[in-house]
Amino acid sequence: MNYQKELDKILSLLEKENRAPSLLLHSCCAPCSSYVLEYLSNYFYITVFYYNPNIYPESEYTKRILEQQTLIGKMKGKYPVSFIAGTYDKDRFYEMAKGLEDVKEGGARCLKCYEFRLRETARIAEEGGFEYFTTTLSISPLKNAARLNEIGARLEKEYQVRYLPSDFKKKNGYKRSIELSKEFGLYRQDYCGCEFSIRNEK
Repeated sequence: MNYQKELDKILSLLEKENRAPSLLLHSCCAPCSSYVLEYLSNYFYITVFYYNPNIYPESEYTKRILEQQTLIGKMKGKYPVSFIAGTYDKDRFYEMAKGLEDVKEGGARCLKCYEFRLRETARIAEEGGFEYFTTTLSISPLKNAARLNEIGARLEKEYQVRYLPSDFKKKNGYKRSIELSKEFGLYRQDYCGCEFSIRNEK
């Protein structure tokens, strides 16, 4: 499936209806969210949900969450962007990853981590009465957009909140995120985030 085309259809319909729904956007980091915010803030009232208890160590988590808030303060879109901080419940992440610590990056542990974070996003979206939820994760060339969208579609049925399909790598999204990172002077981390991804870098 071409997820960008699916997204285009939704955005075109919103323009015809002349309305901007609410969107809870899970963000993995400021650099990845930069293009997504620039793009989608023309169509939605976005609330960025920063939920990444996988990030290690805690000092890195703090650095990334502050960078996210700084970016939101600097960027200007058609519609305003707000922010919600998730809980840094790292013990839940380690419980989820148990038995998968040595699995190669991009494997079963990462897929579970996608669902772990998307599930919390869907739960908060339902609780907060949002019309849509999605994630910035598909912008990364290292992330599996098809699996992310499959998880999102499944959670949509479970939580009764529409999942916004996406493959933000399309339309040069990743390239644009690098340009915006330079423009805003964003800190770009050199590993995905968790303790296990650091090991894989070595």
